[in-house]
This record gives sequence, C-alpha cells and structure tokens, in this order.
Amino acid sequence: MSVSEVHQALSRAGTADLYDEQRRSPKLRNLEEFIVHGLRYAFPCEPGAITRGIPTSFAAAPLRDHFFKQSTDLPPVWSDPEGSTRGYKIAPLYSSVPKAVKSDPELYQLLALVDAIREGRARERQMAQDLLHERFKST
Repeated sequence: MSVSEVHQALSRAGTADLYDEQRRSPKLRNLEEFIVHGLRYAFPCEPGAITRGIPTSFAAAPLRDHFFKQSTDLPPVWSDPEGSTRGYKIAPLYSSVPKAVKSDPELYQLLALVDAIREGRARERQMAQDLLHERFKST
C-alpha cells in the first residue's frame, strides 16, 4: 500500500470509530465488534474459480488442524501464482494481502481468521472469533 492509501484508510477508520487518531492506535473493542458482527456483510466472500494460491480461512493456521486436516474439499485460497495450494479463489480484503502475508506469519494468521469469519461455516466462524478475541485481549 502506498503512504496515501494508508493515510486514507486510517482516516476512514477514525471516522468509523475503529482507530484513535490521537493515540495512533486501533480501538480494539470496536474493531473486534466490527470484525465479528459486520465484516462478512461489508466484505462478503464469493467462491471463485479454481486457482493456485495461498490457503486462507479454515485451511490456514490456526484453524487448519481443527477443520481442514482430513477434508477432501478444495480449500479457499488467495490467488497467487507462486502459491503452493490449489483451491477455490476468494478475494482478500486488499489486493496486496498475498504479498504481505509471505513475510509476516502473524499477519497471515490474523487475516486467515478474518476470512474464516467472512466465509466460514458457523463452527469455523465461532472458533475464529474466539481466537481473535484471545489475541485482542492479550494486546
């Protein structure tokens, strides 16, 4: 993301009461509420074509071992020509996500949990919500 895109995103987050511009930090309680209750409506997932990419949602850590380990279904993936997994495409929250998660494992897990809330079934969404809550609580 460019500097101007980051600035605009933080400005929008401030307007939405998700970011404290004075403290330069997210309002975690508000952000968690939005992720859990609004994200899948504001940013819905439509399963796309079969492609190569990076596993996300229930097919990525930390949910993979609970929900995908023994599944024969194709996993959800962020399309990436360098990806190692064949699955059905879902659009990431931002186009640069596949590149960004390659160098940041923690970001990868957080965005995969967010995708589980966006596109997962009830059990997957609930576990993702619980794991995100624990991470937010410890921050």
